[in-house]
Amino acid sequence: MTITADAGILARSAGRSNGPAKRLIEVVAASPVHRLALSEFILAEVGKTLAYSRLSEVLQMSSSEIHAFVSLLRRSAVLVEPSVGLPVVLNDPKDDPVIYTAVAAEADVLCARDRHFHVPNVLRFCRRYGIEVLDEIELLAKLERGA
Repeated sequence: MTITADAGILARSAGRSNGPAKRLIEVVAASPVHRLALSEFILAEVGKTLAYSRLSEVLQMSSSEIHAFVSLLRRSAVLVEPSVGLPVVLNDPKDDPVIYTAVAAEADVLCARDRHFHVPNVLRFCRRYGIEVLDEIELLAKLERGA
């Protein structure tokens, strides 16, 4: 299964976190049949997200630890270059590169918690490309069931 995750999911899997997002990334990384597909856009967003003061205080990650985490993601993921087309995420157009990363990767799943990814027009667009939109808890449960 090919999985594209948005920056929020990936940030939740960083550092000293121990929630479902971290478990999800560990399961995908350990699997010979699943792969994580990302883009430079998503990796940059992960770095920005982790550098926000509120999150960096919670995760207690230094800038060098953030850089190391983003580098680890870069090495462990398949990187694709999305071609951003017409707007899809109308409530938050800056999320369009995430959608188009999943399209370019021919992802089976887009893993995101952001409500903008779960609105009807975005879900229809993703279904057209065979992409299921799930949050990390739903996707982790699916993977653990062997689906």
